[in-house]
Amino acid sequence: MEKPAAAIKRRKGLKKSEDILDNDNMGSEKLGANLFRITQAEAKLWRENIQSKEEANKAHFEVGYTVRKAIESLGGTMPEDLPTPDKSIKQIEHERKNQLKKK
Repeated sequence: MEKPAAAIKRRKGLKKSEDILDNDNMGSEKLGANLFRITQAEAKLWRENIQSKEEANKAHFEVGYTVRKAIESLGGTMPEDLPTPDKSIKQIEHERKNQLKKK
């Protein structure tokens, strides 16, 4: 059975070496959802004084689940189904540097 991360990479056409969580491979909608999830999980850890790894993992899962439910209830597209940008930030930076060198 294919692992979820491998399935997402295949569906998005990412190379094996590319990370599905790399900001370079995210559009603004997915990046915003991830940033919201991260900040809310961090706030929950602090607010509830969570110390153990197990409880921290549980808190992150709960926040992620809640964010996904919010996206779903608003009729949004699930993050893994959002399109991958044609070019990564690194590719654009590289192209821009080459253009500047030619000038």
